[in-house]
Amino acid sequence: MNMKKKSAAVMWVGSENPFIDRFNVLSVQHIVLGRFGGTAAAGQTKNEDGCLIWVNGEEEWEFVMVLDAHHSAKSAELVIQYMEQNKEILTSLLSGKVSVELFKGVETALLKLLQAESFLAACRDTKGETALLIAVRKGKYLYWFSVGDCLLYVFHPELAAFGQYQINQRQFYEWIGQVNTFEQLVPCFSSGVRELRQGENQLLLTTDGLVECPGAVFSEPDSIWQQCKDIATTDSVSALLATIQKNHVRDSTTVVSWNVNVGEPVSYASNQ
Repeated sequence: MNMKKKSAAVMWVGSENPFIDRFNVLSVQHIVLGRFGGTAAAGQTKNEDGCLIWVNGEEEWEFVMVLDAHHSAKSAELVIQYMEQNKEILTSLLSGKVSVELFKGVETALLKLLQAESFLAACRDTKGETALLIAVRKGKYLYWFSVGDCLLYVFHPELAAFGQYQINQRQFYEWIGQVNTFEQLVPCFSSGVRELRQGENQLLLTTDGLVECPGAVFSEPDSIWQQCKDIATTDSVSALLATIQKNHVRDSTTVVSWNVNVGEPVSYASNQ
């Protein structure tokens, strides 16, 4: 994996720059961020998405977070600012060597942060709530943490041969904010770790505007893969957003995608 560049970071929320009726594609080192605020003629008036991207090429990791809020962007703003304030806690863990303990440590830290009384109190005072999806790539492994209905995909020919694309399942009654899963007796979220495949893997996180576009052009993961494969990530993200703009999608869409090239051996069945 040749990503030996200095660290970089981006934080954004749709209330700052909504990108209604236009899309924007930005490169953050090898990561591509695409934003489209939706179509005014279809009734869109605001963008309540958000994202946070941290990259460290020298230590070979990415931490990417996408959010899709409703009733206001305040909950997305709150979560982004809170994670940024606690960046050192998470990035210090990612500086270590790949191990079970590293990914367990990341999840433990996330749960501790999201269940802190000061954060829960701030959530009670905010307006609205947000879905949250976090993807962390270190070495040949991908960790994910999901509350709500954002989506994470891994595209690779070996996985596509089995129709395997989507990592998480959308949950329509989980949020963080004014209504908060972490206020429950038992908080509800999903998480896991996946081994990437040898060769080039394309990772893609998105809010639900992409899959809920009129005409259902990207409702199936394979249709996203067909748009993305064999072209540069910047071009594929641009093509996804141009297509939903052409189809007059109302909802805002935020896409974050990048390629990870795995050179080391990966798992195969014993008889392969």
